[in-house]
Amino acid sequence: MLLYHFGYGSYGPARRGKRLRPQMVLRVALALGAKLEAALDAASAVEILHNYSLVHDDIEDRDELRHGRRTLWARDGIAQAINTGDAMCALSFLTLARAARLHEAGRVLAMIEHLHGAHGIMCDGQSLDLRFESATHVDIGEYHRMIACKTAALFEASCALGAHTAGAQPDAIAAYRRLGHAYGIAFQIQDDIQGIWGSADATGKTAGNDIARRKWTFPVVWALAQPASPARDAIASAYAAGRALDASEVERVVGALDDLGAREAARRAVAEPMAVVERHPEQGLRAYLLGTLVPA
Repeated sequence: MLLYHFGYGSYGPARRGKRLRPQMVLRVALALGAKLEAALDAASAVEILHNYSLVHDDIEDRDELRHGRRTLWARDGIAQAINTGDAMCALSFLTLARAARLHEAGRVLAMIEHLHGAHGIMCDGQSLDLRFESATHVDIGEYHRMIACKTAALFEASCALGAHTAGAQPDAIAAYRRLGHAYGIAFQIQDDIQGIWGSADATGKTAGNDIARRKWTFPVVWALAQPASPARDAIASAYAAGRALDASEVERVVGALDDLGAREAARRAVAEPMAVVERHPEQGLRAYLLGTLVPA
């Protein structure tokens, strides 16, 4: 099942994806002067942990497609998918522990604390996201707390691990953590835009699925914070239904979001965290990160 999830062996070709988190580990390490080999264990551990979270998220969110392929639970059942995800979590820990071959023990322990501390924070974020599905109202502050936990925490840890593998001092590690946090916030709001207006070919997921499941994405949270209007009330009514929305209801909600200018508001919300990335002094890393935040 691990081979199927990653698309290896007879289950290939390998899953598409940008491998953003391990790329961040490696690129931060290289920017700080480390050799590639010094960061490979950390990068692998991050990617395995990320995929563990995807397997469990797909179960909890009932997503049947990821990158155009059936998700593990849809193919092999919930119990097997949970077990496979748990195995990935164990492999992540063991893979990072292998870094002790190249780094002193205290440094490796700090990396383990960063990565698996982020794992705990991600669970908090997923808990909030699931709770929001039955909520009648979510404000901007609650939304930002959720994405800081669910999404930004692992990007923050990825940057920290890259800095650790280069032997960076605490102030440099903290600066790279801030970079990862800002990138994660911008990334998630961009992903929210794609989840509503992106095509299934671009996202690998069913178009409009976030709206159908009444997910509290940035455009929806922003729209419901606006003054009363027919468009705002249409979204509020749909989200108060307490059930999944059908295709015609999804279409009406997306139309109401368009009427309110929610996509443009989400793009503006990306600008502040993106500015942190734009100010990063290392040109190669900065260009890479900005290149992955192409406006949706």
